[in-house]
Formats: sequence, structure tokens, C-alpha cells
Amino acid sequence: MGSGQIVSGEPGGALVRRSVLPGGVRVLTESMPGQRSATIGFWVGVGSRDEAENQHGSTHFLEHLLFKGTTARSALDIASAFDEVGGESNAATAKESTCYYARVLDSDLAMAIDVIADMVTSAVLDPEELEAEREVILEEIAMDSDDPTDVAHEKFVAAVLGSHPLGRPIGGTPEAIRGVSRESVWQHYRRYYRPDELVITAAGGLDHDQVCAQVLSALEGAGWDLDPEAVPVQRRNTDFAAINGSPGLQVIRRQVEQANIIMGCPSLVATDERRFVMSVLNAILGGGMSSRLFQEIREKRGLVYSTYSFSSAYADAGYFGMYAGCSPQKVPQVLELLAAELDKLAADGVSVEELNKAIGQLSGGIVLALEDTGSRMSRLGRAELVSGEFLDIDQTLAHIHTVTAEQVHELAKELAAAPRTITVVGPFDEDETFGR
Repeated sequence: MGSGQIVSGEPGGALVRRSVLPGGVRVLTESMPGQRSATIGFWVGVGSRDEAENQHGSTHFLEHLLFKGTTARSALDIASAFDEVGGESNAATAKESTCYYARVLDSDLAMAIDVIADMVTSAVLDPEELEAEREVILEEIAMDSDDPTDVAHEKFVAAVLGSHPLGRPIGGTPEAIRGVSRESVWQHYRRYYRPDELVITAAGGLDHDQVCAQVLSALEGAGWDLDPEAVPVQRRNTDFAAINGSPGLQVIRRQVEQANIIMGCPSLVATDERRFVMSVLNAILGGGMSSRLFQEIREKRGLVYSTYSFSSAYADAGYFGMYAGCSPQKVPQVLELLAAELDKLAADGVSVEELNKAIGQLSGGIVLALEDTGSRMSRLGRAELVSGEFLDIDQTLAHIHTVTAEQVHELAKELAAAPRTITVVGPFDEDETFGR
């Protein structure tokens, strides 16, 4: 096992190390001198995109069920373990990964490792608990369906990505959740919750060798087969997938006071070298109160309360979008302005002043976002699962600072030339055209 490969030395004496344990389990830690807390995450590189036809919603279902008891602990035991030490535990399901994590005092890290390892390796998926949680998840989906902003984003992604599995909702549809069987969820669990799929990341007041030893002890105690010759699973294919989305306008009828608009197109994959250019472009176009969208649509014209641009990138697909929320009668004007600002960026490019301001904004945001152990734990997990390349803060900032106005201009031209998908959620008939 050893002390692991030293991946990076961070400012302030923080040190990133990586080890591969028997079974192909990967452990990455960032020791942060002076921290009295630590955050630990158990990642499985499986998300909603990986579900078989009869398993839609299973990944999110498992996220709930792993807290409901193991062969050694009840749901109350799991909750009490963290409550008794003032810790926090939770989980997150995404389209390409699932993470179970906890933030505790450094002295309680061994306990957190033991409890989460038990959840990941030894969940029982009790049939009664499963049926109760099925109702909880249906309520969660209903809550999201009542939020027109969530509906707009979900429908936009589905329209942009078409039949690609990334276009499916993470939580599943009500129909899928009602229909999925315990056996299907169990098969999904057994298929992906294995040593070679597991990535454990931790950041804070910790010792890498101790974390590795504690993880190994917990997994061996759970009876997992930790073959010394096993290697981690391969990362996802990053070749750009063929996207068969539905450009054009889609209107979703909801009796709401404010219409929600998203306009966008397919975009970069997660490993694209231009991802830093995309970050700068988003900062300029819709990344804050001084951005073009905010200044033009809210400050100058008072048409909206909220407007911004965004991008999401995955292994083999991604998307870019611009959002605005406005009163229903203002939708035609706001649609025109969203399109006009992207077209203007593509036609005229950006000034040196705008570029420098965006780079400064991003640089400050990156450093401030990494002030806590949780964000550093997440950064390690994403780096290991997505690309296998870890960039420390200085390297990340260097990439941001090398972005040029010409690169932003070229990417803007590419986005503006792509067929646009427009999603509008509001009190409209579904054949409404807004004069388009």
C-alpha cells in the first residue's frame, strides 16, 4: 500500500496523495495542516445514465436506501453515529456518479469511514423500507415538478440531448419509480458497488496512510473480495457522442406567475481543453451582476429578476444554456434579447477589459470555493472519475489566465452557429410560438 503517489503539493502545505488498494479501490487524500475537521466521500462511478431499461431511477433509489440499514446497523444507528459527534452526512446522485459523504472532526474520521463503508458494502435494501422510500422519492419528484425552474432545466436537457442516456432525469420519472422492482434495484447495487468501481476521497486534518489502513480494514471486515491483482475500472469513453436532440421551441404549460426560459445547444465534453475558455465565456455572458445578460436584460430594461448562462459537461456530451425568468407577456422580448447577446458575442468578440474582469472573477471564485474540506474532497473525486488528471489551485488558475479573447470569440461563434433549443415553461398553450 505504501504512502501513495504524491500527486500535488498545494499552497499552505496541503498535500495530495493517491493510492490503489487491493481490489482496485482508489484512495485520494488532501491533508490540510491546521484543519480540525475532515470530509470523507465514497464515490461510485455510476449515475442515472448507466441504468438499464428496467432500472431507471435505481441510482437515486439506492442513494436513499443505503441510509436505511445494513446487516450490522439500523437506519437510526447510522443517523445517530453522526449526530452524536456533531457531524453531517449526506449523499448526492448525479448523471455519472454517486457520492456518500460525511464531515466530522478529524478525531471522528475513522468512525465516518467505518459507517459509510458499511453502508456501501452491506446495505440490505429491506423490502418494507424500499416501499416506504418509494413514496418519499415520488414526493421528491412531485416537489421538483412544482418548481417551474427545475422543470425548465430538466425539459431543456432532455430536448438538447435527445435519446442519449444523459438526457434522462437523475431521479427517474414517477412511472419509472412506481415500476422499478426491488430485484432491479438490487441487481444495480450488486453490479456497480464493487471494489474496482470505488473511489474514496478525503480532505482536511488527516494522514493518508491512516485513511488507507482504515478503509482497507473496513472493506475487509465487510467481507469484500479484495484481490491484490485487481485494477480499477477504466474511465468512461470521452469520444463525443452523436446527439439527436430536438432544436426549436418547446412550450410546457404551467399555471405560474413567472415564465421560465432556457435557450441553448449541445456543447463541450468534460475533458475538452476549451473548458477553461467556456468558464471565461460564461463569466462574461452571464456569470454575475456585471455580465452582459444581467446588465442588458435586468439593469437596463428591468425585464427580469434573474438571468444567467451556464454549461454542463460529461464524458461524451455537454450543453450550454442561457436562463431568464420573466412575466409571461415579456417572453417574446426576453427571447430576442437572449439570442441577441449570444449573437453579439459571436459577432464582435470581447474586449481586453471584459476578459481581464472575467478572469479575475473566476480566479477569486475558485480560490474561495476551495476554502472548505467538502469542496476539496469533491474536487479529488471528480478529478479521479472524470479525467484522472488532478490540477492544483495554481495550475487551474494558470489555465484560466492563459485564456485569450480570440479563444472566447471562437467558442462564441461555435455556440451561436449551433441549432438552438428553446424551452419555455409558463401559462401558455403548447402551440404558442411567441411570434417566432
